[in-house]
Amino acid sequence: MSDGVIERYLHALVAGDWATFAGCLADDGFTRVGPYGDTYTNTADYVAFLTDLMPTLAGYEMQVARVTYAGDGRAFAELSETVDVDGTPLRTLECLAFELTGNDRIRRVEVFTQTRAPA
Repeated sequence: MSDGVIERYLHALVAGDWATFAGCLADDGFTRVGPYGDTYTNTADYVAFLTDLMPTLAGYEMQVARVTYAGDGRAFAELSETVDVDGTPLRTLECLAFELTGNDRIRRVEVFTQTRAPA
């Protein structure tokens, strides 16, 4: 699926197309759980959070490795996000787990980041 809801969601996030982004999310019953347990329980608050956050991320890039639709209302996106921290790119590997509604919208997204043990 090259133009499924997950791909539209990710593309809109990178492009800052907040109308398309919001259109990918369920109108009610939406939840986003971030990698640090930060939780948004409605679409408007989540979109406002990202609208404010994304322009502050210097050198932001996203590379999507794979999107998988499980066929049972679940989907997964494996990706990396890169931002500049003190002038140095910091790349984070992530997996996003999605629950979808019956009308091809995102009801829930959980963000999992890969961490490395201290050296």
